[in-house]
Amino acid sequence: MNLKTAFRPTRKRVAALGAVAGAATLALAVTPPANATAERHAPEKKPTVVLVHGAFVDGSSWNGVIKRLQRDGYPVAAPANPLRGLASDAEYLKSYLASVKGPIVLVGHSYGGSVISQAAAGNHNVKALVYIAAFAQDKGETVTELNSKFPATELGTALNPVPFPLPGGGTGTDLYVKTDKFHDVFAADAPKSVTDLAAVTQRPVSASVFDEKPTEAAWKTIPSWDLITTQDKAINPDEQRFMAKRAHAHTIEVNSSHAAPVSHPGAVTRIIEQAARHTTR
Repeated sequence: MNLKTAFRPTRKRVAALGAVAGAATLALAVTPPANATAERHAPEKKPTVVLVHGAFVDGSSWNGVIKRLQRDGYPVAAPANPLRGLASDAEYLKSYLASVKGPIVLVGHSYGGSVISQAAAGNHNVKALVYIAAFAQDKGETVTELNSKFPATELGTALNPVPFPLPGGGTGTDLYVKTDKFHDVFAADAPKSVTDLAAVTQRPVSASVFDEKPTEAAWKTIPSWDLITTQDKAINPDEQRFMAKRAHAHTIEVNSSHAAPVSHPGAVTRIIEQAARHTTR
């Protein structure tokens, strides 16, 4: 075979090569860059979950919930609640929330519910409120007034008042749960090995918080979720239902003591993530 003849470009070969080249050019023109496809299908950024503890405990009471939220990819923070007074506690939390970027799901347990209701008002980053066996007062409504509308729980007779000096003079009163009552009244469905430690290391709350009148009720303008604890001996379950209904909250009930973040972290996590999903719709 003559090599010159074998590799000589014929009219038919030239036409075929041109068609191939044209198809390749068209493919390059219509195929989007890989990074554009990745951007189009990038998952929504998850909101930051801020957990606010209540009286008699600290941020470690959220440990089981924190582990689950982090496993599911949520940024989480559990700042200390000072437990010194509703107005000052709410201002402290408000200043903390100002440092959190992006959407926030704000969660309060027990008295922490009072604090988030006040602190979230006017903060457009807070997209959902979640109450876990928590107070959700209206403006001007004290915890004492709310409690008086329902049968008393066992917590009232299990408290130990301890005086402390106020910075400007005078004396305040700190409240502790009596150590021998802590398990049965506060966390009856948690292991006693856990509650024995919690009783000794508990954070006291100033008695004044129960008579302070809130000036805000953020649940009136921010969608809310409420986990009601049906075996609660600290906040009457019917009182919890009353507050949840008034707030038009998405509600679930759990057969739990007051310490649901400790004894039922899975249920607590689920309702928080339900609220979080709402923020990304």
